[in-house]
Amino acid sequence: MSVHPVHDIEVPADIREWVPTVIEIPRGSHLKYEVDKPTGMLRLDRVLYSAVFYPANYGFIPRTHAEDGDPLDILVLMQEPVEPLTLLRARALGGLRMVDDKGGDDKIVSVCVDDPAYQQYQSLEELPPHIMKELDRFFRDYKTLEEKRVDVSGFYDRDKALEIIAASRAAYERGEGR
Repeated sequence: MSVHPVHDIEVPADIREWVPTVIEIPRGSHLKYEVDKPTGMLRLDRVLYSAVFYPANYGFIPRTHAEDGDPLDILVLMQEPVEPLTLLRARALGGLRMVDDKGGDDKIVSVCVDDPAYQQYQSLEELPPHIMKELDRFFRDYKTLEEKRVDVSGFYDRDKALEIIAASRAAYERGEGR
């Protein structure tokens, strides 16, 4: 029996401490992978056009449906790059709001609760300022050479991130994104 990473992973009722996260792209990669929604397999979407790399492990929260029609994106800060399709536990610290050609596109910023170097962080304000600059700069630049417009409106706090996760969960439960 195979497990579909979007539909078959339980999300706890209380999302304040952690949410399950499926990693699609390891930190440091130039490859943009996405889970293929019909099959659950990982597919290469593209190689990044710019001389940038993913500044954190990047994936999605299962059983969510975001504004862009995909599961809700999440960046997981931790010491090591993580293999694609790895399931881990992430604590939301806040998020980054951007708009691209598909519309609104939230990126939840989190830490891996099982990484002792990052597990103590509870909010974006506690992170080193340089990490925040790297995240912001990556999303402002990564589609530039594709001639695609991306508007980054800035970071928001943990409470707003939890609201967005809850709203994305509710959209999924209503049948959106299936």
